[in-house]
Amino acid sequence: MLKHLLILLMLAIMTTTHAQEKQLRIIMIGAHPDDCDQDGGGTAAIFAAMGHAVKFISVTNGDAGHQTMGGGQLAKIRAAEAMEAGKRFGVEYEVLDNHDGELVPSLDVRKQIIRKIREWNADVVIAPRPNDYHPDHRYTGILVQDAAYMVGVPNVTADTPPLAKNPVFLYYQDRFMRPNPFRPDIAVDISAVFKQKVRALAAHESQVFDWLPWIGGYSDEVPAGEQARLDWLAKRTEVPISPEVRASLVKWYGEKKAKQVQYAEAFEICEYGRQPSEADIRMLFPMLTQ
Repeated sequence: MLKHLLILLMLAIMTTTHAQEKQLRIIMIGAHPDDCDQDGGGTAAIFAAMGHAVKFISVTNGDAGHQTMGGGQLAKIRAAEAMEAGKRFGVEYEVLDNHDGELVPSLDVRKQIIRKIREWNADVVIAPRPNDYHPDHRYTGILVQDAAYMVGVPNVTADTPPLAKNPVFLYYQDRFMRPNPFRPDIAVDISAVFKQKVRALAAHESQVFDWLPWIGGYSDEVPAGEQARLDWLAKRTEVPISPEVRASLVKWYGEKKAKQVQYAEAFEICEYGRQPSEADIRMLFPMLTQ
């Protein structure tokens, strides 16, 4: 009984503290429905649980990402999956109507991105680096880079008010080494929400249990049954913590806590946009505590 009362008291204190803090506005941008989920879903879930506003944007509608379906039928399925995933993460989800596999860094799509960042009044914008294996991923990175300065220019996309303060732009973690490897400037412990991330990813059924196993050549590994699939997906979702990411965890959480981290998501600071100090990062990522 006393233990339960102490837990309730701690939750009340945390809720009051979070209410007194400025609500942060985070926008994560991916090329396809499920990209933000995989690369930043755990961090998004933590932000949302702390009372901050998080939005996922898919720049394409995902209408090419399946081996037997395509076009409008698939786009509708993927939009519905994204909405369900958003509910499970506790975030807002929006899918833009650009064709999957045909994305280019055009002026029209750049303006879409500028509008979305402005409408969200973002403090932090997270996107892929522009050196990914998938052209849609690469061009999403370029589009966000191209928007990074323009979000504050009043005469560009003048139908949407410009931001008064440039956001901090970050990249998701990736494995690509050329022309330069990913640098984990920020690392977030997502161990406490890893199961939530897996469950939210499972909402993208057409992808994680169908398309990705098919294109990756491991369809025969996908089990039957909900719990078996969740367990299998959890193993597929695990990303080993590299020495570089572990060092970043030590910086932000301290050595003792960093050693206990089982799952993490890392981000690199983009050279464009506002350049944050360590104090800025701790303010923008309030889950980073020592």
